[in-house]
Amino acid sequence: MFNKQDGHDIKEIETIVGPSVKIKGDFNGHGNIIVEGIVEGSLKCGNMLSVKNKAKIMADIEAKDAIIGGEVEGNIKISGYLEITSTAKIIGDIEATKISIAEGALFNGKCTMGLGGKPVHAPETHD
Repeated sequence: MFNKQDGHDIKEIETIVGPSVKIKGDFNGHGNIIVEGIVEGSLKCGNMLSVKNKAKIMADIEAKDAIIGGEVEGNIKISGYLEITSTAKIIGDIEATKISIAEGALFNGKCTMGLGGKPVHAPETHD
C-alpha cells in the first residue's frame, strides 16, 4: 500500500483515514496522517499530512507539511512546505512558507507565502 517510492514508510504513518471512513468534528494528530476518505470540521496534523486524490476535506487544515491531491473546502495553514498536485481542487485561503502548485490543479482563494505567515514583498525598484 505504501512504500519508500511513495515517499511514505508504513512505519512512519500514524493515522490512515481510509476511503470508506467519514470523520465529523475536530481531528487532531501529532504524527503523519494520510486521508483517503472524508473529513468535516477541522484537521490539525503535527507533521506530514497527505490528502489523496479521492479524499474530500470540508474543514480548515493546519499542518507542518502537506501534499494535497484531493478536494479541500476550507482554509489551509502550513508552517513548512505545501505541495498541491495536478488532481487537487482547493476552495479557500492558503498560508504557507513554501508552496508548489502543479499544472492542472484548481485553486480558488488567496495565497499568502513567507516566513511565519508574513507576506514576502518584492524589493522596490527605482527607475
